[in-house]
Amino acid sequence: MKRFWTDVAIDADRVVTLDGKPVRTPGRRPLTLPTDALAQAVAEEWRSVGETIDPRTMPLTGLANAATDPIANDPAQFAARLAAYGESDLLCYRADGPPPLVERQAARWDPLLDWARARYDVTFAVTTGVMHVAQAPATIARLHEAVAAHDDFHLAGLSPVVTLTGSLVIGLALVEGEIDGDAAWAAAGIDEDWSIEMWGEDWQAAQLRELKRQEFARGVAFLGML
Repeated sequence: MKRFWTDVAIDADRVVTLDGKPVRTPGRRPLTLPTDALAQAVAEEWRSVGETIDPRTMPLTGLANAATDPIANDPAQFAARLAAYGESDLLCYRADGPPPLVERQAARWDPLLDWARARYDVTFAVTTGVMHVAQAPATIARLHEAVAAHDDFHLAGLSPVVTLTGSLVIGLALVEGEIDGDAAWAAAGIDEDWSIEMWGEDWQAAQLRELKRQEFARGVAFLGML
């Protein structure tokens, strides 16, 4: 679609407008933002559009659309899908060697699990290898409650963080301010960093990792503006 507007503004309800008309989500709802910071950032994406609209260059708009349409339509179901990552959280699956990798995982991951244990009054089963280990039903239920307590926009921002890291605990620690985005990404990348240190990285893997990092950073930025 070609650009058809000249002026981008924000009305009193934090709806982004194009030549005075509200931007609408794919579900035809006005794109109403919850904070001034996010409204300004989304408006800037629309101001930066060139001759044609490219959704790939408008990630904050995309996350806001997700919060306003599919998530708002059934937040409980969306929260349940995110909470399911707690059943096989990255932090619970450890290497059995070599010792430096084991130590690196423990140094980064144990404090996050300790935080989650204290914050949510849960237990975690931790294992070595990749074979699934079941978490206690009470833990899964409590983590689901923690996710479901967040509003639609926080769920939208939390989604790329959890899915890209494979860790619900990392996502919750980030959204609750226990760690920042850099620490979250570093914790999630321990195994990959180790492999790169040992055997190097080809350009395709590096390119894919950078794309994931950018998507992750957009989720972090989105959350930061809430």
